[in-house]
Amino acid sequence: MVYTTSSLFLKSLSLAGITHAFVNWGSDHPAMLEELQRQRFEGEHQGATSPCVITCPNEMVALSAAQGYAQVTGRPAAVIIHVDVGTQALAGAIHNVNRGRVPVLIYAGASPFTSRNEMKGSRNEWIMWLQDIPDQTAIVRQYMRYTAQINSGRNVVQIVKRALQIATSEPKGPVYLWARREVMEEEHPFALYNSLSMKPHISVSPAALSPVDTMAISTALLTALHPLIITSHIGRNQDAVSSVLTLSTLLAVPVFCVCPSTVNIPFSHPFLFGITYLSPGPTTDSFEEHLQIADTVLVLDSDIPWIPSKCGPSEDGSRVFIIDSGDPLKTNVAMGTWDAALHRGVELICCADTETAVGQLVDVTKEHIRGSTTKLETVILEIRDRIKQRAQRIKQVHDKWIARLDGDESIPDVAKEGPSNLITVPHIMRALREVVAPISSKSLIINEAISNYGVVWEHARAEFPGSLLTSGGSSLGYALGACVGAVLGSSSSSGTGSDTMDYDLVTAVVGDGTFMFGVPSSAFWIARRYNTPFLTIVLNNGGWKSPKLSMLAVHPQGHGSKARSGEQLSVGFSFESRTQISAAQSDRISPSYSQIAVAATDGWAWGRSVSLSSDNATEPPDLVWKTLKGVLAEAVRIVIEEKRILPVLIVAVLSHSKHSDCMFQDIISPRLRYDGEE
Repeated sequence: MVYTTSSLFLKSLSLAGITHAFVNWGSDHPAMLEELQRQRFEGEHQGATSPCVITCPNEMVALSAAQGYAQVTGRPAAVIIHVDVGTQALAGAIHNVNRGRVPVLIYAGASPFTSRNEMKGSRNEWIMWLQDIPDQTAIVRQYMRYTAQINSGRNVVQIVKRALQIATSEPKGPVYLWARREVMEEEHPFALYNSLSMKPHISVSPAALSPVDTMAISTALLTALHPLIITSHIGRNQDAVSSVLTLSTLLAVPVFCVCPSTVNIPFSHPFLFGITYLSPGPTTDSFEEHLQIADTVLVLDSDIPWIPSKCGPSEDGSRVFIIDSGDPLKTNVAMGTWDAALHRGVELICCADTETAVGQLVDVTKEHIRGSTTKLETVILEIRDRIKQRAQRIKQVHDKWIARLDGDESIPDVAKEGPSNLITVPHIMRALREVVAPISSKSLIINEAISNYGVVWEHARAEFPGSLLTSGGSSLGYALGACVGAVLGSSSSSGTGSDTMDYDLVTAVVGDGTFMFGVPSSAFWIARRYNTPFLTIVLNNGGWKSPKLSMLAVHPQGHGSKARSGEQLSVGFSFESRTQISAAQSDRISPSYSQIAVAATDGWAWGRSVSLSSDNATEPPDLVWKTLKGVLAEAVRIVIEEKRILPVLIVAVLSHSKHSDCMFQDIISPRLRYDGEE
């Protein structure tokens, strides 16, 4: 049998612990395809391949799936793509894995460098001249932690090991390897292939605070009257959550989760003040209020703890301490210095692992509170009394926040409040919680609702680290592919890492714009092909709501504020201007998102509508609520109990809502072939 550099590369990935490769093949991959078939033919892996190949008809979906897989398992996956065009087609997912600090190994082939059959793999197709660019790596270099060219199979193990070592060390992130076709076709003796071995790659050990910094921060927290913790991403290391909970409880320090990418604090924790994406609303108002009165602010693993042009700590005496596990100065942000752009009161910026650093603060704080001399006894008693009183106050703030969320989720009483048929995002999230809770304690929500980001976060009421995720970036189209990867990671027999959760249900909550950015035809095809059932809820704003909100924030009274429709403003997705149609037609002139999924899965999808059009405008809200909840219950049951191979898709169009511009529309599930009726 023939063994090539491709053979050595794939074996190196396997030896490094990479179990899944999300692939989009091209003319640069003949040797890889040949090697995979050799593995199947010879039965080297019981008729399968190593790594397991997941065919992805779109590169952005492939990388998003790899991101979801890594977020769930804590282990990197591989993505294999085609020359410069495949690298470009990774699109915004490159931004997401970079900003989300997700370890992924990306490999791209490159056009051959010979053209007269000087070597095996020489150019033999016209596209190979067009796809040869001066610097292919430049396409993605500024997003990568490491880039390297494979020049020979002889040292491919070292290159793969080094790439993964960097990818899995803080700040974690993507790495990019590439090679010419002749190199990947280079033949090697069986002895080299057979002798290939790799010791586990060693990531950089977590960093700790210096004793001086530990003392400074702990003393500031102990003496503060109004301390505040801000975090965004500590839940990426699930073990860090308990450390932060201990510190918060020990000193009665309230916590705000700002622009989170994962669950950082259990929703029920009495000192959690709120979850905000800094967009206008009551939670952001509360955040700005408490940030202004805070005299000591501890920022833990946060990229955007506040927006300086809108709010910030008081300029008079507020002390700010920043701890980040990988890049505290945010060197990959082009403009502004981190401390000056945030607040002039920044005293310390520390590069330290959050779990380790907060553990140090807890230990020192406990020693202070215990006290050891009579001289300090009075001071210690004062601190203990202050902490006790603060704990009572901040629990009241937490309870007030919960009461407001409960009110937003309540169904209008027609007898008391008059007729109303509003179904809002809080209602939808409440229905989802109530439907899922009796049958599963292990569910994951992947949130890409964008203009409803914060509302979904708050009303999901997530308790456990790893039970709610975002991309960590801002490029749309992550969620559908990420669900595929999350289900694969959750159900993988090799998923034995401590961070791996075996989810019963994975749910994507997306906007209609996000849904189309996610290349649903590709994502749902992969879901059926690889048996990765998940639920999708599309919150349909009838177009891009976020650009409209951005415009109104800058030009609140401008010409755009007077636009008669989203279509006129060029952000609407309806096929006709809504000013020219009747209300009865308003939910029938947008794309049929359910049918996209139906077509991608060859008709094996189940669809349902719960619409707030004029057809049911006179129905009482409790009846609409029951209908909504019943449809969700059936969809969730299909995914959890039947574990069918197809995704469940709910398209929710919400309109006239105080939280969204939407109405409820279509639902798809894997239960029955869809013919327009169940």
